[in-house]
Amino acid sequence: MLSVDAVVLDIEGTTTSVAFATDVLYPYARERLPNYVRQHRDEPEVGAILDEAREAGGVFNDEAVVVRMCHWMERDQKVTPLKALQGLIWEEGYRTGELVSHLYPDVAPALAAWHARGLALYIYSSGSVHAQKLIYGHTLAGDLTPLLSGYFDTHVGHKREVASYRRIAEAIGMLPGRILFLSDVREELDAAREAGWQTIWVVREGVPRLAAAHRRVTRFDQIPL
Repeated sequence: MLSVDAVVLDIEGTTTSVAFATDVLYPYARERLPNYVRQHRDEPEVGAILDEAREAGGVFNDEAVVVRMCHWMERDQKVTPLKALQGLIWEEGYRTGELVSHLYPDVAPALAAWHARGLALYIYSSGSVHAQKLIYGHTLAGDLTPLLSGYFDTHVGHKREVASYRRIAEAIGMLPGRILFLSDVREELDAAREAGWQTIWVVREGVPRLAAAHRRVTRFDQIPL
């Protein structure tokens, strides 16, 4: 049995399928992004996102920002202002019922059981915190946000950087060795392990091609907590 106080979870490929993001969420945002910016550019939250995108992309007018954001999206680049804007667009889809989050069937029972045992559960994803709350608030299993203690996105650092995991451990006030990270990406797990965390490689589809010093599971009910 693993002895931990907190579990930090990735989203895509870990709790939800990669296909839900690539085939549903991203196309939904890509199709609506230009009109969303034109309709909401005067709102303070959207204006701040556009300003951040201008700084990151080296462009100035709003139309150029839209083009740059679409380019980032096509290349699946983890750029913070893009992720923030995607979250706002997805919010409309979840509110109208057009979007409902996919969830692997073993996830909700495991989160409920771990929460009942007193483990603190956190999300760490390249998607914005706002988007994370939407995903877990509108799943096929219902609203899972009451089970979660907090959320982290790229404002804390990128997911393949060791410093990001050190910042999260400091933010939640727990010893690194008492934190378990679940992800489907070896480089993220390597960074977490270097920061002193415990790690599990969640292999939902296929077989990892590279060996790594991480325990592997295909379902959450195989995790010895």
